[in-house]
Amino acid sequence: MAKRDEAVRLPNIRKATPKIPIIGVFATSDPRIDQASRIRCQNIAQMAADTISGAVVMPDKTPVPVVYSAALVDGEAQADTVAQQFRKAGVDILVCVPDTWAFPQLTTISLLQQFPPNTPINITCGNSGPKPGVVYAHAVNGAISQYGRMVALNVGSWPDTGMKPKMTGQTANSLIDWCYAAVTAVALRGRRVVIFGHDSMGMETALAHILPTRNTFGLEITRLDMKLLADMLNKKAYNQKELKSLRACIDRYVGKRLELRNEADSERFNMSLAMYLIVLDLMAELNAVGGGFMSQLEWGSDPRGIPLPVADVAESLFNSTFDHNGRKAALPYATEADVQGLLTMLFMTYLSGGNPPLFMDFRKVWEGWEIKELAKKIGVKGLNKKADWYNKGLVDGDNSGSAAFDWAARAGASIKEIMKGVAIPLADELYFPGGGNSVTFMTPPGIEGIAARLAYSSLTGMFSMVWDQARTTEVPNKLGQAMCELTTPTWPHTFVVPKYASMTEYKQYQPANHFHMTWNLPVARLQHWMDLTGVLSVAPWAVRPKFIEGVDRPQPLVHLINGGENNFKSLTIRR
Repeated sequence: MAKRDEAVRLPNIRKATPKIPIIGVFATSDPRIDQASRIRCQNIAQMAADTISGAVVMPDKTPVPVVYSAALVDGEAQADTVAQQFRKAGVDILVCVPDTWAFPQLTTISLLQQFPPNTPINITCGNSGPKPGVVYAHAVNGAISQYGRMVALNVGSWPDTGMKPKMTGQTANSLIDWCYAAVTAVALRGRRVVIFGHDSMGMETALAHILPTRNTFGLEITRLDMKLLADMLNKKAYNQKELKSLRACIDRYVGKRLELRNEADSERFNMSLAMYLIVLDLMAELNAVGGGFMSQLEWGSDPRGIPLPVADVAESLFNSTFDHNGRKAALPYATEADVQGLLTMLFMTYLSGGNPPLFMDFRKVWEGWEIKELAKKIGVKGLNKKADWYNKGLVDGDNSGSAAFDWAARAGASIKEIMKGVAIPLADELYFPGGGNSVTFMTPPGIEGIAARLAYSSLTGMFSMVWDQARTTEVPNKLGQAMCELTTPTWPHTFVVPKYASMTEYKQYQPANHFHMTWNLPVARLQHWMDLTGVLSVAPWAVRPKFIEGVDRPQPLVHLINGGENNFKSLTIRR
């Protein structure tokens, strides 16, 4: 009797390493064409792969791996070959770069069907005439869209002739923006965030919607009790030498701007720093990509218990791109255990390639006329009538925690330059009887990005993103100080001006009391990501055009033939 094959025991792994998505680039072709044209197709696959390689990075700046196949997908057999190559390489994201006519079902569709149905796929082509790849691109885009699958079409440009054409910068940018969206969608599937505490101060707009978050984004939400953190603080379950190093770093950069009255204040501040080290270790143990801390009311504000120091500095350290060990990846972290705020920051951090998130209260909305009245009242004259805030107004965004230190300076600033603008005053003892220290700074003007906030609806079971382009601004110093005094002067302040929303619209359409901003985040990346995840895009500003060329991504065909973007997304979630 033949011996039965035995199962193979896999080797043990000491520590799991989360998978980085891999982008696979391939070219289709027609088996009837000449050899020179086939070699050109192969060169285009390499050219596209080289264009993406190094241009798309994870939040820690690790380049996303890119592979390509020299085998042209002429028909089913070649589709099987390339699919097998890609599976062995661990490909999660597909980019097709056709330059000739081909037969959709025999080529890209035969390859695509061998991957999971949520595999992102992009078709990028030059507007080529000779063979022609653009005709194939429309054929395969239409075919995939008609069976209800999301596909992105990027009709760009590269030379019609020549063996080694190069795509234009705009074509490359459009492809890279889509790749960032695909990487964000894929990289966060199966990952987790860690939330300390329960519901976010009873804020329904911030609840951990466990099942919808899992179903929509593939993200898990690990919930830990704040008692664990309190116990670990009491047990001093952190590296004492590292705490000294972290405190020395703060002392060196902040100096006398760290407000301490006595040794008891100093010890409470050290407890806040220890919280950072403890939570950092716990998150690393769980391979977490983000987190949040409830704090109020039980941790630091309820006198029935033993109020403990605030976590403001710890939260800012998580969101920053550096700590006492130097440069690091921003690790999105939400104050008040605001899970929807955390998710907003998490997605935008990945979409931007690791730019630091800003957590703010949607605090005080100043219309232009209100700022002018305050200026007149306090005797500030000579206002700049061309300033954005003068004509439109601004939002004073400030919150006690979670503001990345990076927002105290412009992008590219050194750690020393950033921390020059940061002060760490004592926390408001009325609200936070446990004491500790807040963080405060004034964000400089001219930082551009996207300000946004995720929302959830139990009626549809869907998430929405309320967003607009925005930039930071400044007002005369005396006027700015007076404006900050009317909110909370000891917290970080960022004066934000939305690009398209009027202040009336902005005041009415915010889905929560917190909103978030990430700099240098292209609009198209956010839109592509919403296409891939089924998140509804909410930008109802009256003066914003429906489509802005060079800024927006073109609407996917699958939206248009299914009654529009929102209708398609609602149909998809039902399916």
